[in-house]
Amino acid sequence: MFSLFTSLLSMGVVAGGNGVVLDTADIQLDDREAIQRGAKLFVNYCLNCHSASLMRYSRIARDLGMSDEEISRQLITTGAKVGETMEVVILEEDAKRWFGMAVPDLSVIARARGVDWLYTYLRSFYRDESRPWGVNNSVFKDVGMPHVLWELQGLQAPVMESHTDAQGNTSEVIRGFTLIEKGALNTAEYDAAVRDLVTFLAYLGEPSKLQRLALGKWVLLFLVGLLVLTFLLKKEYWRDIH
Repeated sequence: MFSLFTSLLSMGVVAGGNGVVLDTADIQLDDREAIQRGAKLFVNYCLNCHSASLMRYSRIARDLGMSDEEISRQLITTGAKVGETMEVVILEEDAKRWFGMAVPDLSVIARARGVDWLYTYLRSFYRDESRPWGVNNSVFKDVGMPHVLWELQGLQAPVMESHTDAQGNTSEVIRGFTLIEKGALNTAEYDAAVRDLVTFLAYLGEPSKLQRLALGKWVLLFLVGLLVLTFLLKKEYWRDIH
């Protein structure tokens, strides 16, 4: 299978390119099970073309509490060793011949694009027979990659609507999608799978954030305890005066 991104896609908060309104990904970066599920999707659907050369399998094992054996069995499909980075399978010459360019590394794509953009992008592919891969994307118009998750999502067609701007110009815009070929997952299941994948991509971009989130809880507890002690100490010092 080809891999996931060149840039990446749901409906609620921030405006994306071409006036698209992005859905809220609502990921939980401290959900290690979601990261693990997303990692499996990444190696099965993305790592064929997109590398994550800033991440080592051993780092994932450490952060997610997995053994080397579990990492080797669940995430390594290329014959790489646990201590190696997540390198791409596709040859650069092949990528340029098939896509017209080298396929980008996804180590920091979540930091570059944002999780809402990625979440919306991955859910906004639609059939377009005029494109080389037979699909287009409402978030990234004329995207140069196939819809590698189509087996999971199925294929959808755009629902068009006429829109007139302030100058009186009328154009057709995409207002939604309708499923024309079912995939292995229903809509809710596919959205959940994409959320897991985006969670993993967010983790890739800043893996140390897991430690900061875990440490932050203890820091807050310490500050609360310190506040109580400070208050009691203040009362003790001022007892005779009051």
